[in-house]
Amino acid sequence: MEFKLEQFSGDQIYAGRQLFKTPAEFVLGVARLDQLPITDMPEVAFAGRSNVGKSSLINALTEQKGLAKTSNTPGRTQQLNYFNIDNRLHLVDLPGYGYAQAPEKMVKQWQNLIFTYLQGRVNLKRVFLLIDSRHGAKKVDEEIMELLDKAAVTYQIILTKTDKISAKELEQVVQRTQNVISKHPAAYVGLIATSSEKAIGLDDVRAEIASLI
Repeated sequence: MEFKLEQFSGDQIYAGRQLFKTPAEFVLGVARLDQLPITDMPEVAFAGRSNVGKSSLINALTEQKGLAKTSNTPGRTQQLNYFNIDNRLHLVDLPGYGYAQAPEKMVKQWQNLIFTYLQGRVNLKRVFLLIDSRHGAKKVDEEIMELLDKAAVTYQIILTKTDKISAKELEQVVQRTQNVISKHPAAYVGLIATSSEKAIGLDDVRAEIASLI
């Protein structure tokens, strides 16, 4: 399979930057599905293993360091956190999954919560599934992909922490990841490589989000 990452035009990059020009605001944390906001505003959700860098990516995209709370403690995010982008979009930070200390029961609860959310959220435009580029897709990631396939929700892989690996290693992890997603019908074919710390790929993520709304 050919080594390929998403490519965006200058106009798409500009549209993404404009979308994120207005400061983002935290809206609410949702611990139960009956707390979900009633709104027609488009949503994009960020999912991934604990400590994969979801909160860091959201902070980097919005250029607001304290917007999404980051922690070295796996599993800190225990609810769906909603952020308002220019009254045009909600970013949703989903609870992390798959950290070693989590009992299987907790993982199943996470899966049930997220599956119910995914099935019932008609304004959800895409799920961005974050994968640590140093490790690639793990078994638990593929389980979540199967969950997303079942819910018939389009999801796209974002590789994180790419500043920690070489260009050759990045090429290899992209190829491996493309091989994985080729088996999943709801997976979007284009990958985006990012580093929140080095601001790599942020404009690409912004452009992709802007194209969805």
